[in-house]
This record gives sequence, C-alpha cells and structure tokens, in this order.
Amino acid sequence: MKISARNILKGKVTEIVKGATTSRVRIDIGGGVIVTASITNEAVADLALDKGNHAYAVIKAPDVMVGID
Repeated sequence: MKISARNILKGKVTEIVKGATTSRVRIDIGGGVIVTASITNEAVADLALDKGNHAYAVIKAPDVMVGID
C-alpha cells in the first residue's frame, strides 16, 4: 500500500458495530491503544473486514483538536 498520508497505524480489528448506513470499527494498535473509525457498511464489505483481521488506521486530517478536563 502506498498513500500520501503519513499517519498509518497497523493493528487488529477488535470490534465492528454495524448501524443503518455506517459501521464503527475498532482497531487495537498495541500498548492498550484502540483507534475507532466510522466507515460505510459498503466499505466494511468491500474490505472484507472482520474481527481478528489485520488492518491499518490511516489518519489524514488538516486539523487536530485538543481538549482538557
């Protein structure tokens, strides 16, 4: 895979929760860190995603928000 994004995190799918049109996909990238993504149900099917599969979380965004309590 070759893409322009620089934040590519390899992990394992731990959960897929399907909704009406989108699914929540959780990827364990190690060290107790879970990345959650919302993608279309069609994308889940096209990628043949299933719990236990290896997958990449690819993050490309112009802005990152930071908050505190």
